Amino acid sequence: MPRFASRFPSRLVIPALCLGLTLAGCGRVQQIGQVPPMTEPHSSAEFQAMAEPVVPLADIGARPDSGASLWSGQQMSLVGDRRARTRGDILTVVIEIDDRAEIQNSSGRSRAASEKVGIPSMMGIPQRIDDILPEGASMDELAEAKSASTFKGQGNISRRDKLTLRVAATVIDTLPNGVLHIQGTQEVRVNYEVRELTVSGFARPSDISRENEVAYDRIAGARISYGGRGQISEVQQPRYGQQLADVILPY
Repeated sequence: MPRFASRFPSRLVIPALCLGLTLAGCGRVQQIGQVPPMTEPHSSAEFQAMAEPVVPLADIGARPDSGASLWSGQQMSLVGDRRARTRGDILTVVIEIDDRAEIQNSSGRSRAASEKVGIPSMMGIPQRIDDILPEGASMDELAEAKSASTFKGQGNISRRDKLTLRVAATVIDTLPNGVLHIQGTQEVRVNYEVRELTVSGFARPSDISRENEVAYDRIAGARISYGGRGQISEVQQPRYGQQLADVILPY
């Protein structure tokens, strides 16, 4: 009985693996001939921030008739500061990445060792042992070992990343020190491919320009993602079987 129990789980490995791959493939079969769905914007944190009611800021020292004045100083007035500053405000993130990295390195290692052990004399014991050893064997040359190893390595990395984009982001939170937590998403669907752009991070109000724009290198903890999903992205990815083989095979 214990022998049967030990073999029973191993018999289910391959069927369970095949079942998992089949279920994963069924999800793709349902997408044949269908355009990739887009994310519902009403379920994002940006919409929740913008949907909250705005609490108007009281004008200190304002006159009763200042509401009809063009110089009231409010955000929506002619001379008001239209930069994002509170939760739900929108600003533009300018992404201009042009990075280049080149790294070259080489290393070498060589080692040699030699060991030789012999007992030519020790109170006559080696001579007595030599009499019972096979022909050609002697305690004078008991053991001898040699080893040598050589290693050479060389690496070269050359990479360039260039990305120029503009995306609208929303202030989803204001930290106690006044720093703005911003987040923005953008989806563009062309035929059967959806391109996704996501940006998030923390920006100081002073880094936002008069045009209500902030550069990506002014965002702390910036997380910028540009990818896609659809037919082209599926073709660029290796199949599940190949990915599984890359994990399992040791060579």
